[in-house]
Parts: sequence; C-alpha cells; structure tokens
Amino acid sequence: MTNLFTRIKNTIMADLNEALDQKEQKNPIALLNQYLRECELETEKVRKLVERQYSLKEGFTREYHQATQLAEKRKHQADVAKNAGEVELYTFAVQEQAQYEDRAIRLKEALEQASKQLLELEQKYEEMKHKLKDMNIRRLELMGRENISRAQHQINKVLDNSTYSDRSYSRFHEIEAYLDRIEHQVNSSYHRNTIDARIAQLEKEMKKEETAANL
Repeated sequence: MTNLFTRIKNTIMADLNEALDQKEQKNPIALLNQYLRECELETEKVRKLVERQYSLKEGFTREYHQATQLAEKRKHQADVAKNAGEVELYTFAVQEQAQYEDRAIRLKEALEQASKQLLELEQKYEEMKHKLKDMNIRRLELMGRENISRAQHQINKVLDNSTYSDRSYSRFHEIEAYLDRIEHQVNSSYHRNTIDARIAQLEKEMKKEETAANL
C-alpha cells in the first residue's frame, strides 16, 4: 500500500513539474511574476510576525517593570512590618516579595529572549525586503530585454522577406506601388499645369506683339 501511495505521489509531482516547465517555456515572465507575488506574501507574513514580536516585547517589558515595582513595594512593606513587630504581615510581605522577584527574573529572561528574537526577525525581514526589491529590479531588466527581443524579431520579420509571409510582404509592396502612383500623378499634374501656364503666357505676349505691329 505504501509503495502504491509513493508511486501516486511521484506521478502527481512529475505531472506538476511538467506543467510548470510547459508554463515556463510558454510565458516565463508570467511565471516569474507569480513567484514574486508569492515572495511578497511571504514577506508580508514576516512583517506581521515582526509586529507581533514587538507587541510581545512590550508586554514582557510592562510585566517585568510591574513585578519589579511590586517586589520593591513588598520589600518596603516587610521592613515596615518587621520594625512594627507585625510578624504575620512581615511573613506575608516577604513571601510576596520573593514571588515577585522570581517572576521578575523569569520576565527579564523572557524579555531578553524576545528582544533577541525581535532583532533576528527584523534582520531577516530587512533582508527579505532587499532581496524582493532586487528581484523586482531583475524582473524589470528581463522584461526590458524580452521586449527588445520581441521587437527585434518583429522588425526582422518585416524587413527580411525570407522570414516574412508573402501576404504581409506583398502588402508593403502594394503600399510602395500606391505611393509611386500618387507621386507620378502629382508630378504629371504639376508639369501639365506648368506647361499650360507657360503656353498661355506665350500666347498673351504674341497677341500683344501683333497688336503693336498693326498700330
């Protein structure tokens, strides 16, 4: 039965890895974005742990100061009771003082441990933030290179007839021929209008000369 479960687990993991490989080959940037989102979630979890550790440290600090103050208070009360000859009060105050002092010792150790753990968490959190920032910068760099690669590929397809489809290339050829026709029409119209204007001017001048000769 164990071997069967192991084979099923291995089969599922193999299928999952194959699916991830196919996804990476199809769109590596999308997979990278997914990984970064997961890293952001993990970083956010650590941030919340840091905040919680802050709260714990503050709690230990409050309890430690309170226990210390109460121990001092009971010590003073024990001295007063002793001087007054109140044995019962003295005994009670001394016992209370000892309990508060023991509690203060435990709280001090817990506070030191919490402070140490908080420092470690803060360092890890800052390290994770820096790594996340660096990975985001690398993602932008990769996206820039991928974009240039795709753009260059499209440019090469357009400019290189051997790798571009006949239909798309013929479309460019049609546009070039159309521009040639327009240019020819414009040039012909320009020359025609120029010739007409010149001949009309010549006819006008000749008429003036004939009129002057007849006078």
